[in-house]
Amino acid sequence: MSAEITKPESVERTILCTVTSDKMEKSRVAVVERLVKHPTFGKYIRRRTKLMFHDAKNLTKSGDEVLVRQTRPLSARKKFELVKVVREARR
Repeated sequence: MSAEITKPESVERTILCTVTSDKMEKSRVAVVERLVKHPTFGKYIRRRTKLMFHDAKNLTKSGDEVLVRQTRPLSARKKFELVKVVREARR
């Protein structure tokens, strides 16, 4: 009996976030906000996570809402790439 070993399908992790910094060339910083319930008091607290993502064509500006996808590490901090701009910020 030879059992075939198959690789599991890679799950594509996409995240909706807001661009906070567009000062670098081909790199952007975005923030993901989530609400977490406090274990003792029961109140909801805002938690933020900063992500750095690759924007090859410099399409995004600060305030844009974007969809990013996890990818291989492109640098020490940059592990996401731009999928699309969901909503542009008012300029």
